[in-house]
Amino acid sequence: MKTVRIRTYLFALLSMIFWGMSFVWTKIVFEFYHPITTVFLRLVISSTILYIVFKLSGKLEKIDRSHLKLLFLTAVFEPFLYFLGENFGLRLVEPTIASVIIATIPVFTSVFAFLIIKEKLSILNILGLILSFIGIIVMVMDRKFNFMFSPKGIALLFLAVFSAVGYGISLKKLSHVYSPFSIITYQNMIGLILFMPLFFIFDFSHFITVKPNLRLIGSLLQLSIFASSLAFICWVYVIKHLGVSKASIFTNLIPIITAIFSYFILKEMFTFNKIIGMIIVIAGVSLSQIEKLILKFDRK
Repeated sequence: MKTVRIRTYLFALLSMIFWGMSFVWTKIVFEFYHPITTVFLRLVISSTILYIVFKLSGKLEKIDRSHLKLLFLTAVFEPFLYFLGENFGLRLVEPTIASVIIATIPVFTSVFAFLIIKEKLSILNILGLILSFIGIIVMVMDRKFNFMFSPKGIALLFLAVFSAVGYGISLKKLSHVYSPFSIITYQNMIGLILFMPLFFIFDFSHFITVKPNLRLIGSLLQLSIFASSLAFICWVYVIKHLGVSKASIFTNLIPIITAIFSYFILKEMFTFNKIIGMIIVIAGVSLSQIEKLILKFDRK
């Protein structure tokens, strides 16, 4: 039992490191490829890995025809719209800013779940949303409320956030029928198909002019293998042993990990506003999640 607990927390930490580093690896790949190419290649590699691993292990289930439309909708939200927003947004803003905005997904999910499917919305959820919003304003605006970072980039990152919210809500029914292994694999494969025409129409002519080097290949492989494949495999194990509520607390580490590696690898500068804003956002996200964690312990 102790070994399982240690492995669970180790896998949770690895997932956070891989996802935190994904913003840094993506930024490096952008030095060579455009966002659509980056996502397309990432999905090609990760979809191949996930399909082979889960097919050989017998974990890949057959999707019932009645669920195909819903599965397609989840893939439109994520990875398609999500990666469009995240990658084009990340191209315009610094990795830490991007990771902090993406970290607000659980907060907005609670609000939209209340508006759309009438899930309970608590005072802590509302306070978490307000606190997170204040933190983002502190990070991206100066005292005169002028943007210190690209407004377009920030808007695109919020497209990713709202796409993830739509994904989470549409995923709810599928998650009761199919394993996360099957859902993740199929949604990546559908996302790959959706990105394929965009890649050939907009990016292929540029893609064939790039001469890959070790920096590009290494970052792309790490992004695909660790962030898009191993991180999800580890995360499924974590959720199985901790549950969604307890596991979600670990996601607050992602902006911190991104900030650390972005500072050392990309030499990102950290202002007082950025640091204080990041702390406020993480506090807001934690506040919005803490009630679910308390209720989980109370039921035990």
